[in-house]
Amino acid sequence: MAAFARLLERLLWPAREKQESEEEEEGHRTQHGPQLLLDAPRCVQRPHGGAAASCGLRFGASAVQGWRAHMEDAHCAWLELPGLPPGWAFFAVLDGHGGARAALFGARHLPGHVLEALGPAPGEPEGVRGALRRAFLSADARLRALWPRGEPGGSTAVALLVSPRFLYLAHCGDSRAMLSRAGAVAFSTEDHRPLRPRERERIHNAGGIIRRRRLEGSLAVSRALGDFAYKEAPGRPPELQLVSAEPEVTALARQGEDEFLLLASDGVWDAMSGAALAGLVASRLCLGLAPELLCAQLLDTCLCKGSLDNMTCILVCFPGAPRPCEEAIRKELALDAALGRRVAELCSSAQEPPSLNTVFWTLASEDIPDLPPGGGLYCKAAVLAEAYSQLCQAPGRHWQKGPNGAGKPTGTHSDSSLDWKP
Repeated sequence: MAAFARLLERLLWPAREKQESEEEEEGHRTQHGPQLLLDAPRCVQRPHGGAAASCGLRFGASAVQGWRAHMEDAHCAWLELPGLPPGWAFFAVLDGHGGARAALFGARHLPGHVLEALGPAPGEPEGVRGALRRAFLSADARLRALWPRGEPGGSTAVALLVSPRFLYLAHCGDSRAMLSRAGAVAFSTEDHRPLRPRERERIHNAGGIIRRRRLEGSLAVSRALGDFAYKEAPGRPPELQLVSAEPEVTALARQGEDEFLLLASDGVWDAMSGAALAGLVASRLCLGLAPELLCAQLLDTCLCKGSLDNMTCILVCFPGAPRPCEEAIRKELALDAALGRRVAELCSSAQEPPSLNTVFWTLASEDIPDLPPGGGLYCKAAVLAEAYSQLCQAPGRHWQKGPNGAGKPTGTHSDSSLDWKP
């Protein structure tokens, strides 16, 4: 983990400096000011998951703070819903801004508002769609009653409600959901940005302005829980305020070809496209990776690909999800072994001690077959870091130059000189 964190620190340093510079420039016009970044990313994850055998659902979830000074994401997962028959489930990812309060509230209380709005016998699909809209708005009203007056902050949200017949997606803001069906992306939500025609019309009708693609020059999303400073337009209902908590709700009839659905905060989508994520997830499922471990690997990959934000993802797998494939597993094991050997070759042939950063970028310039689709070498950063750490930083080894000037690790000293270089 330490080697992996250091690899991230070096790989992403230019992106980190660029974003800090951009946020310092925008700080005077952004409601919550610049989002401070840490000197090194916090990579610890606590992946978790579960399964409902009766309906063939499996899920995994994980979250990582990354480079942000504070963790503002939250999530929830309910494989069973009290009062409803088997086969109903609820999952949500929330991404806070200006603090974690709204996201944590949503993760804790939104499921209860959904259950209350659904009732014991919800009508499908239109009755459920209406219930989800009411649930989001009632949760926002409850949050407002508890919110400290004048305190900024809010949260985007994306939720999946599963029934035996339909998949219901409700979202507000820029947290997204993506459905993979029959090996392709079948549906993806669209972010709520101020410049979307419907959003722009509502904002203008409520007396707001859009500057530099932001609401009032400050807020990058146009729908969210919280953000009550933007919900003060007199005489207008909650769904017609500058910022609305009304979700956009989609009902998708379930099909046997449904494979999996990914819910994630915007830090994930900043690093990878929907198609790339779908390919990466499918390839990892073919290896038999548990959904929760797959989520953790996905977030590690996004960190390596440059995401500087908090990140959370939930993967929901349906009965049609890709199954473990012996050939895919064999290729993956061969790939890991080949990468380990290549790391050893680079370390033993260099005239100067190579940094892990140098090793990574050297390998990135090479044509390596069978890398994970969508993730590429970034998906193997942890494997490279582990191989490097074991080879070059094991106790009892140091770097010694051979007679031909090449370096090789030896076991004649207790310290390793293969330290990190900026």
